[in-house]
Amino acid sequence: MFRGRLAAPATRRAAAVLTGLAIGVLAMPVAAQAAPNTVLTAADKNLLSAVRLAGLWEMPAGNMAVEKGGRVRVREVGAEIAKQHAELDRLAVAAANKLNFQLPNEPNADQQKWLAEMEEAKAGTDFDQVFVDRLRAAHGKIFPVIAGVRSGTRNDVVRQLAQDTNRFVLNHLTLLESTGLVKYSDLPLPPDPKASPSQGSGFLSNAIATGSANGTGVSPTVIWVVLLVALVAGGVTTFKLFRPR
Repeated sequence: MFRGRLAAPATRRAAAVLTGLAIGVLAMPVAAQAAPNTVLTAADKNLLSAVRLAGLWEMPAGNMAVEKGGRVRVREVGAEIAKQHAELDRLAVAAANKLNFQLPNEPNADQQKWLAEMEEAKAGTDFDQVFVDRLRAAHGKIFPVIAGVRSGTRNDVVRQLAQDTNRFVLNHLTLLESTGLVKYSDLPLPPDPKASPSQGSGFLSNAIATGSANGTGVSPTVIWVVLLVALVAGGVTTFKLFRPR
């Protein structure tokens, strides 16, 4: 009987502490969600233009591969990339129309030079190598740009386009590599995490140390103090509510 009388208050106190912890966590301020379709950033605009520009030169490059490619696989890859870029271009144009953003209508100077290089290359082996070299290098450069916009943009339309583009570009990288002509030793190495804290695990450790992960610059010590105060306050409040009278 004596033990039974103590069990109930002890159980209530345990429940009070657990409930208090939950209330304390729920009491923590939550970061405001960005409004949909916010003003375009420079990175957003760059992605919209880059996707459009990619289609403007890779569609004719793919069609050229169908005509001038020496390897069967190069001709197949060229046809598939041209086809997929036509679809991606429609997505880019639709996104730009929603955002009232003016897209470029012709390839840039570098892309025009790459197309001229392909036109001048001899059909067969020479063309195959130029085609794969240029397209693989271009896709490798745009890949991290897409990831950066996808992870940080505040605009819903741009976020969806980045996600769609990522799927296409990853597929194109795989297609180009399937030709067996990619010179991996000529590709730029991934950035060193130690030298570039904005990339990879270096960014994560830097964000934790400086509080920059959420863009506030708040010290982690302050965050923990606020969390503990909220937990204690929630525990005290709940204990009072459940305290036997």
